[in-house]
Amino acid sequence: MCKSIERAFLRLTITVCCVLRFEVLWLLITRMNLYRRKQPELFANNSWILHHDNAPAHTALSVWEFLATKQITVLEHPAYSPALDPSGFFLFPKITEILKGRHFDDIDDIRSNTTAALKAIPQNHFQNCFEEWTRRWHRCIASQREYFEGDHGGIHRRGM
Repeated sequence: MCKSIERAFLRLTITVCCVLRFEVLWLLITRMNLYRRKQPELFANNSWILHHDNAPAHTALSVWEFLATKQITVLEHPAYSPALDPSGFFLFPKITEILKGRHFDDIDDIRSNTTAALKAIPQNHFQNCFEEWTRRWHRCIASQREYFEGDHGGIHRRGM
């Protein structure tokens, strides 16, 4: 298991688009290559996959072509499935819980406090998130990719 949390802060004037996505993907590939050299056994069976949601910056043809050239396997994110996004069901709520009600002086203060909030999340919580993500995927498969919400057992069929 990797024991590192990767983070990147956006420039204030940037709009999230494919260009930014390439910057983030290059960072990811660089980090993966570093881990590959340090812990080659983690990459021996080629089981690494990239999961991102259906945001336009993620689904652009140029992004898919880039990922294909780098031989990165992408796990398709079903449409209308926010319950499968670890940022939405785990990371953002955790950071919000830690930072809620606080005020910050400037961008550097926000960055340092957000970084501290990330570091305050115990490693086993990230492992639990991965396990929850796996459970949610199994529910998605069992529901034949129908919409469902969070931890609730029910499956909500669109149009019903």
